[in-house]
Amino acid sequence: MEEDGFAATKLFNQGYSYTYDDVIFLPHYIDFPTDAVSLSTRLTRRVPLLAPIISSPMDTVTEGCMASAMASLGGLGIIHSNLPTDVQASMVRSVKSRRVPILSTPTFMSASHRIESLDDFESCPYVLVTQSGSPSSKLLGYVSRSDWLQLDDHKKGTRIDTYMTSSDELVVPWNYSLSQMDAYFQEKRERDLAVLVREEQEVVDVVTREEVEKVKEYPRLGAGTVGPDGGWRVGAALGTREVDKERLEHLVKAGVDVVVFDSSQGNSIYQIEMIKYVKRMYPDLDVVGGNVVTMAQAENLINAGADGLRVGMGSGSICTTQEVCAVGRGQATAVYKVASIASQSDVPVIADGGISYSGHIVKALVLGASTVMMGGFLAGSIESPGAYEYQNGSQVKKYRGMGSLEAMTKGSDARYLGDKAKLKIAQGVVGAVADKGSVLKFIPYTMQAVKQGFQDLGASSLQSAHDLLRKGVLRLEVRTGAAQVEGGVHGLVSYEKKAF
Repeated sequence: MEEDGFAATKLFNQGYSYTYDDVIFLPHYIDFPTDAVSLSTRLTRRVPLLAPIISSPMDTVTEGCMASAMASLGGLGIIHSNLPTDVQASMVRSVKSRRVPILSTPTFMSASHRIESLDDFESCPYVLVTQSGSPSSKLLGYVSRSDWLQLDDHKKGTRIDTYMTSSDELVVPWNYSLSQMDAYFQEKRERDLAVLVREEQEVVDVVTREEVEKVKEYPRLGAGTVGPDGGWRVGAALGTREVDKERLEHLVKAGVDVVVFDSSQGNSIYQIEMIKYVKRMYPDLDVVGGNVVTMAQAENLINAGADGLRVGMGSGSICTTQEVCAVGRGQATAVYKVASIASQSDVPVIADGGISYSGHIVKALVLGASTVMMGGFLAGSIESPGAYEYQNGSQVKKYRGMGSLEAMTKGSDARYLGDKAKLKIAQGVVGAVADKGSVLKFIPYTMQAVKQGFQDLGASSLQSAHDLLRKGVLRLEVRTGAAQVEGGVHGLVSYEKKAF
């Protein structure tokens, strides 16, 4: 009897290295609506998520703002480690101190300080005045950039308390939700600013009426990924050097929910020993090992104590590892193989890299991943680090691989075990990506597209998809080059492609 397609066990055991575009799922039976699909999942053994989305620990992708946005969407952000320990820990604390996906990072000054120039405002339009000049003391008032510009030159040079605006009635609890912030501004119609403060008078941030109105226009947000401490969940990248033990201590004190080892090839004595160290010193902290692409690599890290695995080697759009080192694996094959062995130990898998559109996310999740880690897909958004620039009339943001020479000069060469080498060899490039707007807008639409993909496959959840795949119910085929062309937009003189 003839059959449609192949079971995954047969397709991925023929000696070919397939990536996402090489394979296609055949449709199955639908007996539920799209909205019945649940994408809730686990990042690691003990870290649940409402959505299977993780932002990559790259210095042009994830810092505090991106991590806050990802948590608000039900996913999680992994703050990169290509920065000083205290700065990374401060970003972790900042994310955990929020309930709205807005991050202004204001400048703090004491009442006796003087604002010398516009540079003192940095990226926030407000300077907050506290008793000690730090966030951990009583709020006294604030100065807006626009108000300071209207002062005469003599006044600008005086103490800040001679012209600051009092903080009376500005303070709101740090854990106000977006709806509560909106209600506050509706009640205080004469005010355009609110200052978030913890119970112990620690100032968290400022939120403006304009920002709240903007976020309200995006698809409705839920509670987000909230941990047992009441704060948004956030992860942080970690290396495997001796100095990273001190970094780990600071991250734990900051309240980090999960640490992710940042290595292009994780099956090393250095990472294995570091995993054992973390689990020995902090048994309640979940650890993600990687990167791996084979079952043997995965087994070694699982045996060392990894609570999750990061899968991918050379599959990112800015990564040249396969080209330079001739080592790696097609991402579809890598995810399937690693997930097959990891599932036996109940260790979730992160599909890291190679995500260009929603169909890739569907393939990664159905092939066994519990989450997808995205870099280029999120780069260029409002929430990604860096300033917008203009190239050929288009607004863009820098996006670079952590294996690029530019990133290596900041410290990421340890990720490639090259920090001790005299000759630096790049395994990534520096590029630019177009302005994508806010992740708060395009990620909800992306997740809806993923749900539609699951519906076509007859899978109402990630667990259902994994079960159908292992039982051979879901069938796959390899696409020829012509089939891949046919599966995309073709045969048109011109067109405009919009996802939503």
